[in-house]
Amino acid sequence: MRHLLMAGLAAATFAATLTIEPREAGAVVCAAGPYRAGCAGYRGAAVVRRPVAPARVCRTMWVRGVRRTVCS
Repeated sequence: MRHLLMAGLAAATFAATLTIEPREAGAVVCAAGPYRAGCAGYRGAAVVRRPVAPARVCRTMWVRGVRRTVCS
């Protein structure tokens, strides 16, 4: 009886794996590094550089006789 249950379980497992369809690999995989990011998709790979941070601009001006430096 035990062998019959094991055979039935094996047949059910085999039938279940045949009915489940695998998903297509349509995902894009990206990895972010310290200087640039790399992405790999189904059409190939791309390397993207990080944008350069804008330079800090400081202006010196006189307000009511007091010299002020404003940075933005």
